[in-house]
Formats: sequence, structure tokens, C-alpha cells
Amino acid sequence: MIVQYGFQATLTARPGRGGELAELLLTGMDEGGAAASEHCVVYLVSRSASAPDVVHITEGWTSKAEHERLFDGEAARALVSRITPLLAGEPVHADYIPVRGKAAFGPAAA
Repeated sequence: MIVQYGFQATLTARPGRGGELAELLLTGMDEGGAAASEHCVVYLVSRSASAPDVVHITEGWTSKAEHERLFDGEAARALVSRITPLLAGEPVHADYIPVRGKAAFGPAAA
């Protein structure tokens, strides 16, 4: 599948909660989660090397419509409701149209 729509968010966790926030975001890939959909072809959760409470999420989708449909679903709403109390402020969002690139992910870093 080809990525036709991308989405990125930067979230800042309350002090000392960046790891918890990152782990919670990774549950979006669990069965039934939006990122488990065949339409989500990139789902990368990263922490800032210089600010460990800053977490970035990058997503690649087959279409904007699929992203919106799944993000409006019950599983995504439930995940957002669990994430919100961990945040120190409002997330910063950006959407984009991918031009070309590559994504390959191995086992999670320890």
C-alpha cells in the first residue's frame, strides 16, 4: 500500500511521564486500534533525545479519508481520553502529502 496522506503530532507529557505517554501511544497498534488498520502503513512513536517528555508520532495512511474515519472511531477516542491527562499542554499537529521516501522499522529499542 502507498502512503497518500501523512500526519504528525508532537505531544509534551507532564514532567517525568514521557515514557508512559510513548507506551500508551504504542497501544494504538494493538488489535482493534486505528494503527492496526491495513490503511495505516506508517506508525512511528519517538521520544526527543534532548527533552524526554516530548513525544512525536508520525503516521502514514492510504488516504486522508481512512485516517479521519479511523480517528473518529471508538478505539481512537478511547486512546485520546487516556492520553489527555498525561499532557502538559496542547499537542501540535501537522498533516502532509508525502512525496516519496522510505520506512523500515525493526524491533523496538530497549
